Amino acid sequence: MSLLWTRNFLGGLTILGALAVMPVRAAVPPDLAPVPALEQPSPADKRAILNMVKARQDAWNRGDFRGYMAGFENPGIIFVSNGKIQSSWQATLDHYIKGYPTREARGHVRFYDATIRMLGPNAALLICHLHMTRPKQPLEGVFTDIVQRIHGKWIITMNHVSAYDASPK
Repeated sequence: MSLLWTRNFLGGLTILGALAVMPVRAAVPPDLAPVPALEQPSPADKRAILNMVKARQDAWNRGDFRGYMAGFENPGIIFVSNGKIQSSWQATLDHYIKGYPTREARGHVRFYDATIRMLGPNAALLICHLHMTRPKQPLEGVFTDIVQRIHGKWIITMNHVSAYDASPK
């Protein structure tokens, strides 16, 4: 035990208190216990998720927006982009059809450098870079998805896109 001293206003010493140093072992509630590190997917899950990403990329580049949207949960998908949340599969499809009516507007997309971490046996976090080449406003960015195995098929249930104008300056 150590005593803590300080000078009082008259110049004398006053004991502030005693400090006992002893190990403390506090119980951690289960909801605050450390979370295990995210696991790598099995080779089969990784292949299935990357195949879904490739199918979406190929569908976009063909102008097949329905094929592109087939990778998203319908109707429950949640889209986050440009600081907005949109939770309608059909409204998103309609936006793509209206907003990208030509090959020039749609450009050519490439998804690359995918990282997959399992959140559980039927859920994963997917982080992937994207590059969209087009004459006006090419884009570079990242999308972050939560993918879930639903009825044996990997489907995107939440999609967040962060992209910027990659036009040469």
